[in-house]
Amino acid sequence: MDVDGVISLFGFPPVKRPDGAFHTVDGIPHLLSHTAGALLRELAPAFEVVWCTGWEDKADEYLPAALNLPDRWPFLRFGGSPGSPRHWKLHAIEAHAGDRRPLAWIDDDHGGCEDWARGRPGETLLLTTDPAVGITAAHVQRLLAWAASVSGD
Repeated sequence: MDVDGVISLFGFPPVKRPDGAFHTVDGIPHLLSHTAGALLRELAPAFEVVWCTGWEDKADEYLPAALNLPDRWPFLRFGGSPGSPRHWKLHAIEAHAGDRRPLAWIDDDHGGCEDWARGRPGETLLLTTDPAVGITAAHVQRLLAWAASVSGD
């Protein structure tokens, strides 16, 4: 689960600010979606939710209180290889999930990872959000249906 563009919204017209509240994270204001917490709580029983964000451990430090989430969701650390042609998150995603485990990646920018997702041996869903809107109930329904199809429920 990415944060910026999924939970922390941006790119919206200033006169049409989405429903949310500003929170300061390390001195930077972020507009957090009012609906994101409930939507993530709905996903939690079907998924191991992992923070996949440049926020790294800051996601678990700030977001549980702001969004009424359980503490201690795992997070990925990114060391990436500078100048690599691959998306900067892929190494950490692969290290965490392996290549066969089913994986749903929710982000506002998958950076051209469609070929990677198609070629991955494990079931893979890339779900792209609009950064001005973030995660929606429709995304959650799609994710839950995908999880049920992958698990055979």
